[in-house]
Amino acid sequence: MHIHPIFDRLISRQERERRLGQHGRVLWFTGLSGSGKSTLATGLERRLVDPGYHAYVLDGDNVRSGINQNLGFSDEDRVENIRRIAEVSKLFVQAGIVTLNCFISPTREMRTLARDIIGPEDFIEIYVNTPLEICEARDVKGLYRKARKGEIKDFTGIDAPFEEPGDPAIVINTASRTVDQCVDELFEFVIPLISIYS
Repeated sequence: MHIHPIFDRLISRQERERRLGQHGRVLWFTGLSGSGKSTLATGLERRLVDPGYHAYVLDGDNVRSGINQNLGFSDEDRVENIRRIAEVSKLFVQAGIVTLNCFISPTREMRTLARDIIGPEDFIEIYVNTPLEICEARDVKGLYRKARKGEIKDFTGIDAPFEEPGDPAIVINTASRTVDQCVDELFEFVIPLISIYS
């Protein structure tokens, strides 16, 4: 059996985007565990979907339970985790969908890998800048407590570094603002980047 490329027969990205009335983009939320990445992304997803935009959140819960369930947390597996996420996100972009990706992705090298795969014009880096002490006070999943006890090794922010983005598209400070205020800011920022008709 011969397998032939079919790329020239696929519906084009341009046609898909025109029908959807939006540009496919990847909103890459980076920040410490507990910074609010998933909370903001799910809030923004709702704000986008309600008026008719097509958006989908990718985070550790839905990625590591499926496509990346065979990966651990070694340095190599963490890089492979980001690589696979970026490749899946690239397919979403080609379909005209806005993906909201919530991953610590602690190193600039990881985020550069994702940007290179997705394409710099479609990769929008969002830095959720929340101080460590606030993330640790939230500790929604009890991970910081375990890391402090030594039960989790190489935990970002405790015994593994987080490299702040050098030039993110937008910085969201959650320390003194409500979720709704942060989502409002993100919504106003994102709409001109995704809407064909704005």
